[in-house]
Amino acid sequence: MEAAAKLVADAITCRLGDTLALEGASLEVGAGEFVSIVGPSGCGKSTLFNVMSGLLAPTSGSVRIDGREVTGQTGHVGYMLQKDLLVPWRTVVGNIVLGAALTRGVEDRDETEARDLAGRYGLAGFLDHYPHALSGGMRQRVALMRTLAVHADVLLLDEPFGALDSQTRLEMQRWLLEVWDELDRTVLFVTHDVDEAVFLADRVLVMSPRPGRIASEIDVTIPRPRDLGTLTSAGFMDVKRRVLGLLYGAGGEAALAGVGSAGGSRRSRRCSACSCCGGSSSGSSTCSPTSCPHRRTRSARSWMSGTCWRLSRGRR
Repeated sequence: MEAAAKLVADAITCRLGDTLALEGASLEVGAGEFVSIVGPSGCGKSTLFNVMSGLLAPTSGSVRIDGREVTGQTGHVGYMLQKDLLVPWRTVVGNIVLGAALTRGVEDRDETEARDLAGRYGLAGFLDHYPHALSGGMRQRVALMRTLAVHADVLLLDEPFGALDSQTRLEMQRWLLEVWDELDRTVLFVTHDVDEAVFLADRVLVMSPRPGRIASEIDVTIPRPRDLGTLTSAGFMDVKRRVLGLLYGAGGEAALAGVGSAGGSRRSRRCSACSCCGGSSSGSSTCSPTSCPHRRTRSARSWMSGTCWRLSRGRR
């Protein structure tokens, strides 16, 4: 298996001062594979990426790309962080060619490629715009293009869509899959969003709490290409349930199984506190943020806790 692996992290242990961030973390990623990594906050996901990118030397263990050891060496992967880190005084094209500018100097072919990338992936009309004029999704596209422009076969994407709203995030996920399919890069993708991890990946790796290691992996056999229907398919929900179970134990799977069940919906929750909404303590009627006549007096928080909206303000 290792001979066919594009990237191998072998028994990575990393101590940061008094903190043991990683202990024996190992993974293999095949050429052209898309692998998501999830895990509790503080489990060492970003530390693992820093080690694989060469920015941080591990206490022990090794990193190999195409069978060649690159432990502690930079320049072998493309690395994109959650913050876009665009240079404010550079245009879209100027930011895409930043890697070349910092290493060997920008050549005409670099700018030509940058314009081609931007045009191909939806920014043709913004080539000469500065970052302040771009939306959050546009900025993340530019940041990814800058990562692609370094021509690394392996891309490490550390929560690149974490700061985006849900609608823009889904749009960016679909766009990323198009880019990945067309360019055939090897991608490791860190996220806290289980839906995102499953929707994008061929495999999902689940890390343990600190000190982090790869505790389990789940193959995602959902057919590609994937679309919006994938997110509600039986196969998707099955994989999501398994990942939640690994992250949160039986409670995670139970929570997913309970979605849509009695008592789990805002619009079907009974008002059991009083009869001000036509209900009673026996729960013979329903109360919701849209049906309660006293809804202007309280936010949905008190209603969701089972407290009458009127009584929550002390009104009788």
